Amino acid sequence: MSRTQLIPGPDHPITVEPSTDSVTVTAGGTLVADTDKTLTLREASYPPVEYVPLAAVDPKVLQRSDTESYCPFKGSASYFDVVTDEGVIKDAAWTYEEPYDAVAPIAGHLAFYPDRVDISVDPAS
Repeated sequence: MSRTQLIPGPDHPITVEPSTDSVTVTAGGTLVADTDKTLTLREASYPPVEYVPLAAVDPKVLQRSDTESYCPFKGSASYFDVVTDEGVIKDAAWTYEEPYDAVAPIAGHLAFYPDRVDISVDPAS
């Protein structure tokens, strides 16, 4: 199945930049990730998204889900549930394992839905 691939441009800009902020992700009382090595993806008029390196995420709380989605600018996304003592948070995070060239740096990173987990971003001092 052929999928349309679009290139970011003036009508739909996308940037990926290293962040100097400290990012902590928690679910209930469970620490999911804590890092100062995130990438900030800014896309068109959407809010910025912090992409956390997989190495900074506690692998014990991640469980791959069957959910997949497609973005013509970024590629195919796979999703993960976050599993804590309080329960399972369905599709709390996503990753582009083989993102398109325009956003290639986000490979090996996860992004989290801020309405499903708590994301704290503290500016570097």
